[in-house]
Amino acid sequence: MKSYLPILLPLLLAGCGGKAATEAEAPTAVAQVRTGIAEAGASSDSVTVYGATEAGPGGERSVVAPAEALIASIAAPTGTAVGAGQTIMLLRPSPASRLAIARATTDAAAAQAAYARALRLRADGLVSNADVETARAAAAVANATRANLGIKDGGLALRAPIAGTVRNLTARPGDQVAAGAAVATVAVQGDLRARFGVDPAIAQRLHPGQRIDIDTVNGNTPARVAMVGIDPQIDPATRLASIYVRIPAGLHLGAGEPLHAMLQVGATRDGITIPYAALLDDGGRSYVFVVTNGVAKSRDVSPGNSSGDRVRILKGLQPGEKVVIEGGTALEDGMKVAEGAGAAR
Repeated sequence: MKSYLPILLPLLLAGCGGKAATEAEAPTAVAQVRTGIAEAGASSDSVTVYGATEAGPGGERSVVAPAEALIASIAAPTGTAVGAGQTIMLLRPSPASRLAIARATTDAAAAQAAYARALRLRADGLVSNADVETARAAAAVANATRANLGIKDGGLALRAPIAGTVRNLTARPGDQVAAGAAVATVAVQGDLRARFGVDPAIAQRLHPGQRIDIDTVNGNTPARVAMVGIDPQIDPATRLASIYVRIPAGLHLGAGEPLHAMLQVGATRDGITIPYAALLDDGGRSYVFVVTNGVAKSRDVSPGNSSGDRVRILKGLQPGEKVVIEGGTALEDGMKVAEGAGAAR
């Protein structure tokens, strides 16, 4: 019987050696990431607040119905630019106003006739001067009552008190409005301010003249403006205090436009900031991946307040260190990485 052991042994050893070589040659997994830089610099505590534009204190006038009336027609609906004295709507007397007009007209005619009669009687020596004066006063009161009804039987045109834009006109032809009711407002173009809601505790730390950064919701109109007023009274609906800023005319904003603002509420100080995208969270544990020599290491950090797209780091990083800002959620501690598209600041 022939022995095959001398032949099989070299073959087995060769097979094992080939497998080991294949395993050694297998490429190590490398994750593609983008990194940002931990920067040293000044930072400050800030909050984002929300609000809207509104007419300035002297930039809006009300259009008031002088008597109970029906709206006959509307010449300038909301949003219409009008000049001073331009007709906004036409009114006609309500049934109650027509009755009041008729009564006042009758009373004025009767008082005027009584005054004329008193003058004739005085000429004949039948009444005294005091009687004539009483009749004259009664006629004057009756005429003033008729004139002060605020509307004539033929109707009344309500006109713009100033040049501007018609706002808050919600009535329709045929609606009845009460005497003294504001049926519209006219806002002056360019005289705008903005009101923002802010936490009452923060409002106590602010002061007029403080600069804040405002912008529209779509981010098309950034501007730095000065705070002109602080109202600590709490709005019952929002539970917030109010701050006011003047809107520059060059921003070309209209009343009622929503805004947001970045408000600095703390002292500026030195610190370290990183792109906000680098900060990760695992059940309340804040951490980042720091890249050194192509290897990503997980490191716990203590974050502070954010400002824009960066966040302040109180503890855990040194200036100049690279942190992963894209691809971090798929990393494991100690994984090799390759940076793509350069580091972001």
